[in-house]
Amino acid sequence: MYLSNLQQDDIFISSEMTSLKCLTGIASRRGLENAIISNGKIVNVVSNSYGHIPNQLFFKKAERMLVDAELTYHKRTINKNDRSFVMDFIIEDKSQFTVKNHKDLILPMLRFKNSYDGSEKTSGHFGFYRKVCSNGLHVSQAEIEFSIKHSKNNTSLIMPRLNNLFDKFLDNEFYTITKKFEKMKAFKIIDTQEFVKAILDRTKLFRYECSDKNSDPSKKSREVIETLNYEALLLNEEPNLWLGYNAFNAVLHNVLKKSFGQQERLDKKLFDEIYAMA
Repeated sequence: MYLSNLQQDDIFISSEMTSLKCLTGIASRRGLENAIISNGKIVNVVSNSYGHIPNQLFFKKAERMLVDAELTYHKRTINKNDRSFVMDFIIEDKSQFTVKNHKDLILPMLRFKNSYDGSEKTSGHFGFYRKVCSNGLHVSQAEIEFSIKHSKNNTSLIMPRLNNLFDKFLDNEFYTITKKFEKMKAFKIIDTQEFVKAILDRTKLFRYECSDKNSDPSKKSREVIETLNYEALLLNEEPNLWLGYNAFNAVLHNVLKKSFGQQERLDKKLFDEIYAMA
């Protein structure tokens, strides 16, 4: 269901690096000579040595890696305010993994990020996609290494061959981490509200209580609890740490206003804290 309805934002918007002096008629100080214009808006001011990497160059080269590796994939694109961008490749092949439930399918995922405002490093990494939930899981440590070559008037990208990188990821991290997923799934949660409160006390992701005077769960806390209980019902299971992690992950990605990089760091922090309970 989710794979046929993935987010498809337009990430191939117009962008250019233009001299501020040409735009304003006023000289600028050294180090702030150029403006990055994205979809008609100035989103960054940079130096002459800055190499602007348009999405057309970066993401199309990233996709060529998967095509050359002959991988079958589904694509998701996310555009945040014409400033930062993601292209996810969710890979459908023999590497499908279920967490002791045929409905709970996990697929390898490749995420590539770029930004025009400097908020995200141009980068790529492996992760996981969970079919029962539309979010990516970013607990993998495997980064995609590529080189960016800058010259005064040109920026070029040299991408690696993906075949060996993908096979290495499957042989190492994919199965190592999915075994942790299984261990989390085996640990039942008796009281979902106490579980959510305990994780929020450890991570400070957001406040559990409504306020100092009202100890009831806040709106975000209730959303985690409701998502956890709903997925348990959907999968015909008791609430467990695996579902708890995914409930927090859903709120992190869909409700909290965080950058892509912040989401990934908080995702890993949540995973580590919840896994420590297993």
